[in-house]
Amino acid sequence: MKAITDIISQQQVKQVIVGLPRLMDGNLGKQAEKVKAFTQKLCSHTEVPVEFRDERLTTVSAKRLMRAINTKKPGRKARHDAIAAALILQGYLDEEH
Repeated sequence: MKAITDIISQQQVKQVIVGLPRLMDGNLGKQAEKVKAFTQKLCSHTEVPVEFRDERLTTVSAKRLMRAINTKKPGRKARHDAIAAALILQGYLDEEH
């Protein structure tokens, strides 16, 4: 938690966007409940606003993008997650700005 709040402070973050892993039917499963619990803890350690974003299918989209650029290097899981996070943020920016 301290590492996250340090980054928020050092980078002067104005808002935190959190991917919420909903089930395909839109309901919240166990993982989404864990994310919400963690986010509640984060909110108690910072005054920066936090907003959830539906992250369904972002990993699928990330994998498709990586296949399109033919990435076969080690560490693909980390890259999938990073690309999925970028897609979540881009979706937020497209809607809000």
